Amino acid sequence: MTSTPLQTSDISIIIPTLNEETQVGNWGKLPLLAGEVIIVDGGSRDQTVPLARSSGFRVESCNPGRGGQLNHGARSAKGKILLFLHADTELPSDFTGPLLACLNTTSTLAGAFSLSVKNAGLPLKCITLLANLRSRLLQLPYGDQGIFIRRDDFLRLGGFPEAPIMEDFIFIKRARKEGRITTLPQSVTTSARRWNRLGVIRTTLINQLVILGYYARIPLQKLASLYRR
Repeated sequence: MTSTPLQTSDISIIIPTLNEETQVGNWGKLPLLAGEVIIVDGGSRDQTVPLARSSGFRVESCNPGRGGQLNHGARSAKGKILLFLHADTELPSDFTGPLLACLNTTSTLAGAFSLSVKNAGLPLKCITLLANLRSRLLQLPYGDQGIFIRRDDFLRLGGFPEAPIMEDFIFIKRARKEGRITTLPQSVTTSARRWNRLGVIRTTLINQLVILGYYARIPLQKLASLYRR
């Protein structure tokens, strides 16, 4: 066990944003469940920033790019625990207890939650089942699962790569060489908006092509273009 057990007040939730005005209303309970919540905006042109500030959130600004935004939030965070949360992902109501129990042991370096998708039909439920198996068996959760880690360990590992894509994948691959990555049974709920926009089959195919491209050493900028096209 750590010498001083970590507490809820030690949790800093970091949310990177870019034109996420429709999601701000979903973050209302977060300040009650953590020590601080930091919104790191990458230059939104909608009402994300004014809405977040009027709702009482601390808002930081930096250049766009999720890896850089997450690192900016980590550097400015006061908490001993960093919880990186996508703007369209909702935490389980009981997340603090399992998270603290996980990081209050020395056997886990970092962790994440299981994945569920809002209003998922059968195809998406199958995809999340496979994603959760991957996360547990390979110790390879993705960013939409709410990655958490002690701040000191995060900084020691050098933070997220400030790459145009796959910052979570690259970071977790690096982290699991240093210690165990635990996937909790409690599930976050993420939006199905990308799957709805592109279709389940097309989205899944693109995701797998990006991973294959990474292992084939295709430049990340080209993979980012494929993913966002």
